[in-house]
Amino acid sequence: MELYQPWMLCTMLLVPLCWYVFKKRKRPAIVIPSIKPVSASQKTRRRLTVLEIAVLISLVLLSFALARPRQSHSSKTVRVKGLDIVLAIDLSGSMQTYDKPADMRADDFASAIQAGKIGDRLHNAKNEIRRFIESRPNDRIGLIGFADQAYSFVPPTLDHGLLLSRLQNLKCGEIGEMTGIASPIGLGVQRLKKSSAPRRVLVLFTDGANTAANKLTPEQAAEAAREYNVIIHTVGIGGEDAYGIAETLFGPRLSRLQGGYDAGLLAELAKITGGNTFHAADADGLRRTMQEINKLEKTNLEQPRPVTYHEFAPYLAALAALLLLIGAVADNTWNLKLP
Repeated sequence: MELYQPWMLCTMLLVPLCWYVFKKRKRPAIVIPSIKPVSASQKTRRRLTVLEIAVLISLVLLSFALARPRQSHSSKTVRVKGLDIVLAIDLSGSMQTYDKPADMRADDFASAIQAGKIGDRLHNAKNEIRRFIESRPNDRIGLIGFADQAYSFVPPTLDHGLLLSRLQNLKCGEIGEMTGIASPIGLGVQRLKKSSAPRRVLVLFTDGANTAANKLTPEQAAEAAREYNVIIHTVGIGGEDAYGIAETLFGPRLSRLQGGYDAGLLAELAKITGGNTFHAADADGLRRTMQEINKLEKTNLEQPRPVTYHEFAPYLAALAALLLLIGAVADNTWNLKLP
């Protein structure tokens, strides 16, 4: 409990002033030939009316209302352990590929895809990233999608509800079909270079090699990240047993796919900035990878949080108004007296 404007309690000085005025105020009188019949009553002290008492109490209540008593439901500043993270996710067409677990038969694999039990690479990545975000409530996390170019969907924020909503709506092919690795690194550096956090991390998820033409090479972008103390962790998605869904005369069929991510490039990007590189062959591999990244060292960060208050001033003002109403009714009904 606190008073937001305690100096407004000075208005309570009106209470003794009003009490003095009420005590000295003369009652209405009539002319009589002699004061002897009422001389005895003159010796008694004047009592305050119900309305006058109500006014005095209401002044006290209104003084407290003006001081705005309130109770906070959270702290203004919370010292937590957190860092700033940007997640850059490949949205090229190849992220619609399905990776068969090593211990699963081909027929069971096809049935699992049809039943929705196994998702494509983007689906798996979004699931594990969602768990990652939910496990780090004290981190500012941003979201970048990339293909031909990179696009910032959410800047680093503590509004994880917005972040998860945008993550859920990501789709393959919405910003191109190729894979440009330099552009998400450059955009991530732009988002992180002015960060006040002592530790800044960019996590890059991709299942392809660098096929898009950019002004900078991925290595040059990584050098820029190092200049701004941005650590890059790279995650290569996909295994050797990968399949796509092809439309045939007999309906959709699984088709074996070739190609994969450039493991050497991803390892070099991580090395330049002092980060780590990971390989996630399937959904289980992605889960283990995100658990490893979740173990990153956290640093102290003071993060302002919105504060909500429960205000008591309206209740005090309403009570003051009720007392005045009762006092007015009392003085004009059952407490009514002739002079």
